[in-house]
Order: sequence, then C-alpha cells, then structure tokens
Amino acid sequence: MSAEHRPFPKGEGGTPWTRGRVLAALAVLVAGLLVFHDVVPNVVGNLGSLLETFLPWVGLAVPLLAVLALLRRSALAAVALLLPVTVWGALFGGRLAPAERGVAHDLTMLQHNVADDNPDPAGTARALAAAGADLVALEEVTPEALPVYGAALAPDHPHRAVVGTVGLWSRYPLTDSRPVDIRPKDIEGDWSRGLRTTARTPYGDVAVYVAHLPSLRVRLPDGFGSGRRDESAVALGAALAAERLERVVLLGDLNGTLDDRGLAPLTSRLIPAREGFDFSWPVAFPVARIDHVMTRAATPVSTWTLPATGSDHLPVMARVRF
Repeated sequence: MSAEHRPFPKGEGGTPWTRGRVLAALAVLVAGLLVFHDVVPNVVGNLGSLLETFLPWVGLAVPLLAVLALLRRSALAAVALLLPVTVWGALFGGRLAPAERGVAHDLTMLQHNVADDNPDPAGTARALAAAGADLVALEEVTPEALPVYGAALAPDHPHRAVVGTVGLWSRYPLTDSRPVDIRPKDIEGDWSRGLRTTARTPYGDVAVYVAHLPSLRVRLPDGFGSGRRDESAVALGAALAAERLERVVLLGDLNGTLDDRGLAPLTSRLIPAREGFDFSWPVAFPVARIDHVMTRAATPVSTWTLPATGSDHLPVMARVRF
C-alpha cells in the first residue's frame, strides 16, 4: 500500500481525536476514584482506607497523563483530563489558600505528638510554650519528659490533666479529668491514650478530649493495617456521643486523614478543622494530616502547622469560635 493510501499517517496511529483512548479512560478512572473513593472496598488489605489516606495525591496522576497525552498528541486524552482536574479542584482547590489567622475567634488550640524518642524535648517544649495557644494537647509524653514539658508550659498554662502518655495544658481551670478507654481489645498491659476533661473557659465549660489512636502499618500480605485504629475510633466516637456538655473539642493524633472512612465515628459527630492541606506527618516530607482538631457546637475558623520540632510530626494550630 502506498503512503498516500494508508488510513493513518505513519507513526501516528489515527487522528488526535481517536488516539489516546486508554489515556482518556485512565483520566476518567482517576476522576472516579476521587469522587467515589468510598465505594472502594476495605475487604482486601483495607485498600479503601489506604486510598483515602492519600486521596489528594491521586491528583498527581493528572500531570503524568498530560505528559503522555502530549507525547501521544491526543486531543481526546487532553479533553478527558479536564474531568479529573475539575473534580480535584472542586474537592481540594479551596485548601490551596493560606490560612487566615486574623479572623475573629475565641480560643486557640495546639495539637502535637511530641514523639517518645524526641531528642530535644526541652526545645520542643519551649516552641510550644511560645505558640500562644490557650489549650495545648500532647501525645507520646514519656514519664521522663513530662517534667520538661510541665516546666515550660506551666507559666502560661498552669492547669493540666495527664493520663498515660497524653496530656492537656490549659490557661483555664480544668475539672472532672478522667481517662477515656479507647484501648483495642487485643492490646494488653499498660495502655492509656485517651483523656477527657472540662475546661472552664470565659465562654463557658468545654469538654476537651485528647486522644492518640493506634498507629497504622502497611505490611504484606495483610495490606493497610488499620483495624486497631478503627476499633479505637469507634470507642472514642461512643464516648463523644455520650458527652453531656454541649461544647466539645477533640485534639489528637488520630493516625488517619479526614477522608479516611476509619475516622467516620469521629467526623460524623464533630466538625473537623480542615482548612488548607498543612500535612503534619512525616516531618521530613509531610504527605498527610493525621493530627486533628475537631469541635462540636463550635466552628474552626483557621488551621495551620508550626515549624518542625524534635518530633516526627508537625504541631497543628487551630482557632475556633463559639
């Protein structure tokens, strides 16, 4: 067959509107995963929760597909990419704006997993004390480091409640402090990582919960190990549901993102502070915010992260308005 009678130009494999069908299908798949992530089952390796943990990062498929569409000279794929771009923008575009720290608020709160292997607890304590928060919630506070954090925070936060490895330091008096049992059934021994206390603020009594949910692990062949975390979230959600005070604040390392269905027992009952991305973990290259501030009968008005301390988490600050 002569060149002028070939159905497609040599090496091009069709017109720009017929080439790149696979790329166009992948673009639609990416958009589908962003919108319908909750239908991805957790039956095998908790793949649904794994996807939701890194859901904003699914958008990285778009520039990759765009490059391939350009190389393929496919108009079809280029137009199809508008779908995941639009979906990603609708879901996450609002988080690209920087936090507005000057908005009217009533309380400022700080949440930080200080890491039990922190090489500089004194430096971490000084940084937290200088942040200007009204409430400071810490996790992984070891018995050895507790006096260090206490000494640094006490001048501006003379009231504290500590249970196990979690604690709260407050400008305002704390009463009715007690543990909250969020221990998974298969964990034995001394394991206390939840507390509840009442902060007597100028705006009325606020029930403050501090929690550190179990860590996640990705291992073969089990996949995304979130079972213990999910069990603790259910127990914490039950405690929140039974809380009698109207105003509630939850601060903690919840080892999950707000998109993760494993935290539904919490996100279904409280308003998460979700402004911006401000990923908090790991500190070397943050890819997810797993440290959270959530409220009931109060509105988070701004959220941001502070510079790194000696921990593998970044501190998270939030301002709320009653």
